[in-house]
Amino acid sequence: MAKWLVKTEPSECSIDDFARDPGTAIPWDGVRNYQARNFLKEMAEGDEVFIYHSSCKHIGIAGIVRVTRSAYPDPKQFETNSPYHDPKSNPDTPRWQAVDMQFEEKLPTLISLDQLKSLTGLEELPLVRKGSRLSVMPVSDDQWRLILAQVE
Repeated sequence: MAKWLVKTEPSECSIDDFARDPGTAIPWDGVRNYQARNFLKEMAEGDEVFIYHSSCKHIGIAGIVRVTRSAYPDPKQFETNSPYHDPKSNPDTPRWQAVDMQFEEKLPTLISLDQLKSLTGLEELPLVRKGSRLSVMPVSDDQWRLILAQVE
């Protein structure tokens, strides 16, 4: 199983949104960056994902979800009233992907960006690299363990 990190603004979708109905899968859609889209295509059912809250007062890793449905065409790209509509995309050749994810756990404490930046072993994680704004990224097994060790 692969491991991932996805960034979200908690006002749009937070770990608490997943926790409210833990048995329900929530679509992870609206990603409009090609590299992030390509990572979504690699996600498989059962993969674990860190939820990282960004653009808010308390920035950091807030919890874990699990992929319950592998990549499929993001339906919002075809909805003309959606802010994620893409008129250049069509059902025969969709440009954008979504995955479904389900709640696993909320971390007892937020793992802040400053904490993550201070950890030896995370230097290659795109999240801590200067100038990286990627919203979906892979996390190695070693990086995953190192991050989780911060809450144990």
